[in-house]
Amino acid sequence: MNKERIKIMLMLMLAIMISACEQSERRLPLIPDGVKQTVVDGKPVIDTVYKTISDFSFLNQDSVMVTNKDFDGKIYVADFFFTSCPTICPVMHRNLLKVYEKYKGNPEVMFLSHTIDYRYDIPSRLKSYRSKLGADGKQWQFVWGARDMVYAMAQKDYLVSVNEDKAAPGGYVHQGYLVLIDKHRRVREAYDGTNADQVEQLMKDMDILLKEK
Repeated sequence: MNKERIKIMLMLMLAIMISACEQSERRLPLIPDGVKQTVVDGKPVIDTVYKTISDFSFLNQDSVMVTNKDFDGKIYVADFFFTSCPTICPVMHRNLLKVYEKYKGNPEVMFLSHTIDYRYDIPSRLKSYRSKLGADGKQWQFVWGARDMVYAMAQKDYLVSVNEDKAAPGGYVHQGYLVLIDKHRRVREAYDGTNADQVEQLMKDMDILLKEK
């Protein structure tokens, strides 16, 4: 084997090793949300602030209060929907059910679905909807909250547009995003819940996030 061929083989092996290393160390992006200034050793230091979910408290499908503390130390997928939605919600939740089934029983993973129909979707209706969907236990929570609180959190924290619109099918308009949150309550990525390819990517990214230190 001549020196040139050995050189090429070594370069190929190095490229494969670098690629494998990059894949194993891949990190999901953080979403900036401004900067803050602190003082370290008498000197001002500017730090980036990342998009983080605020404290929350909602009633779940069992009329039990659910708060951000129930999600401490876990990654979770959040979405906004309403039970009588005639358009994107059924597709979005069928796709999300596949994600739920993959991670069912994993104590580091949860799911949080917020209704935007504060008039109709009382806890008992959420419970019936969840049962028909095929979710059970505490891993996937369906929650109700006051209109202003839910809408503000959707738009400010999760960066998802929701609103009432009498002209829209079902009376509401919203984006079908599945938003991935890390163990520090930081928004890491959003996926179109009606797109099968993006839902597959969500699961791949969840695997990466679970390995993140």
